[in-house]
Amino acid sequence: MRSTTIINADLYVTLNNTRLFQPFINLEIGGLRILCIGILTQEVLSSTRNEAVIGSFVDIKEAAREIGVICDNYRTTGTDLTILITHIGIEKDRELAGLLDPDWGVDFIIGGHSHTFMEEPEVVNGVPIVQAGFGTGQIGRFEIYYDNATHKLARCSWECVPIDETTAPTDPIMEQTLDTYRESTDRKYKRVVTHLARKLTHPSREQETELGNLYADILVDGSSYGIMLFGSGSIRKKELGPIIEYQDMIENTPFDGPVYMIKVSGRQFRRMITYLFRDGVWEGETEFYQVSRGVRIVWRKSTKTLEALEFNGEPIRDTQELLVGLQDYHYNNFEEFFGVSIEEVKANMRPRMVITKINNVIEEYLSVNPGLDAHVEGRITILD
Repeated sequence: MRSTTIINADLYVTLNNTRLFQPFINLEIGGLRILCIGILTQEVLSSTRNEAVIGSFVDIKEAAREIGVICDNYRTTGTDLTILITHIGIEKDRELAGLLDPDWGVDFIIGGHSHTFMEEPEVVNGVPIVQAGFGTGQIGRFEIYYDNATHKLARCSWECVPIDETTAPTDPIMEQTLDTYRESTDRKYKRVVTHLARKLTHPSREQETELGNLYADILVDGSSYGIMLFGSGSIRKKELGPIIEYQDMIENTPFDGPVYMIKVSGRQFRRMITYLFRDGVWEGETEFYQVSRGVRIVWRKSTKTLEALEFNGEPIRDTQELLVGLQDYHYNNFEEFFGVSIEEVKANMRPRMVITKINNVIEEYLSVNPGLDAHVEGRITILD
């Protein structure tokens, strides 16, 4: 039997070994009985850390153990397929697959978070792993061949199918329905906010980019702090402009939260920068940052050393005091991202919210400063 399936599954969190919500779901699709188990990355859950009941994540070894518990309890002789739906990145998917007991019967892993485009499954410990990149330009499709006689997955094939007019033709009825709303939504979302000097790009999160420099500079210009560390993952488009409509702006920076100002010493700032360039940043397991004008960082990957850290053309001294802007997500998870206790930083100065909504500042700045441009300037240099 052949079956093509798109699956949504509940995700899970554990806190002090107590499940906060259902970690699995049993589905019946195309005649197949499927057990789906969801796994979230620690980074995703960090955004909920301020909530009273959520704030802890099992590590990969603990996640593997939980999968065994779920399979032992809820995977029955009537289960045809067992699928892990993950958002932990390709490296952690590989690690997780290597820890799975074959007797648990996990058939494959559908992953996310690292935005890995995979033309074919990667098999680890007998478990195929797939991801379909990022965005809505393509969708991953499994062709599943299941042997009803042996109650086993005989084989499967995988492809990333582009979403275009040939694979997703326009539905006239849906278009007519959307047209009834389009005039009112276009008034808000299609209005032009500004025009840039040219199209600016953000090709990768793990490097200095034109859009990264633009946004970091916007948020530091006229502010009470001197340095902006802007989360690279907060920029959601690969390119923007030269004409920017309102919908482009909010799609590019959808995390419309506050900015906090903190004071750090030069020594603390050096520790922060050194920590954020740890190995996980290159696999998308933690955040990379775009930095505002005046900052210069040189990092050597082979020796894991910070070879230069400057501000306004001068090396940053250990005793120097720096005012730094951070988005709320990064401020609320400060120690996780920067390796320095937030209490240590609070001892320098009480942190202060200086922006309530980032897009308030971005929209105003763009609208009154048409023709903006930005270039990669060597603010962040990564050496082999």
